[in-house]
Amino acid sequence: MPKLKIGELPDDKSVKVSTELPAAVHRDLIAYAEALTRQGGQVVDPIKLIAPMLARFMATDRGFSKLKREGNVPAAGEGQ
Repeated sequence: MPKLKIGELPDDKSVKVSTELPAAVHRDLIAYAEALTRQGGQVVDPIKLIAPMLARFMATDRGFSKLKREGNVPAAGEGQ
């Protein structure tokens, strides 16, 4: 089985966010959690995958990284 991009989930203080997902995205999220469970042997809650997936997306978005380096977006914790 190929190695998945999301590995061990960090234990971090969270902020509650409520949103709706398209049904197809929800199905894929469940399937991803099942694949991760099979790969690691530990049951993974699909909801717990959303934050690390978003973090990984933003960390690998070159345009966003460039804006952050140039100071065109507030640093984490600013503007809240």
